Amino acid sequence: MIRATLFSLGGILLAGAVSAQTAGDPAEGRKLAGQCRTCHGIDGYAKIPIAPHIGGEPAPYIMSQLTAFRDGTRTHEMMSVVAKSLTDQQIADLAAWYADHTVTATLTADAAGAPVVCVACHGENGIGLAEDVPNLSGETNIYIDTQLKAFRGGKRTHPVMSAIAADLTDQDIRAAADWYASVRVEITAAE
Repeated sequence: MIRATLFSLGGILLAGAVSAQTAGDPAEGRKLAGQCRTCHGIDGYAKIPIAPHIGGEPAPYIMSQLTAFRDGTRTHEMMSVVAKSLTDQQIADLAAWYADHTVTATLTADAAGAPVVCVACHGENGIGLAEDVPNLSGETNIYIDTQLKAFRGGKRTHPVMSAIAADLTDQDIRAAADWYASVRVEITAAE
């Protein structure tokens, strides 16, 4: 109950902050996405196991993450460098491009029962249920494992995820990571 309340409050605060930002142009975002293609793919399907799929993520989520990388409130050896030069308009355009994609998640025989603690925010199939919640379906177990351990250890912080990850064992993290990796995901660009 407390976690659900924290999530709701966090979502309201983030939605208010993001809605005040610039509206993006998907066509301009596609042009900018060339610099993202090596890791995330032009259509947002990650090309390397340590990068997340970003196609079909909600625009407010992408905007908040790119802004955090640019402003230094979230750090990553590659993303901090790439985002440093992005303007608010470019961030909005990239977010509009990737958000304009459709994500379809298909549970496989190996994907019986989503991790219970994750379902309230990330859905039963790994598709986020709010604009500030990322999709986890189809992410590699390496990526999910790394991010959950970053939340647990304080390297990455979030009002909800830090509290949830603090209670997870390495086995819990690996089980969640393996589950999300077992979900098949398809990302298609808008026409």
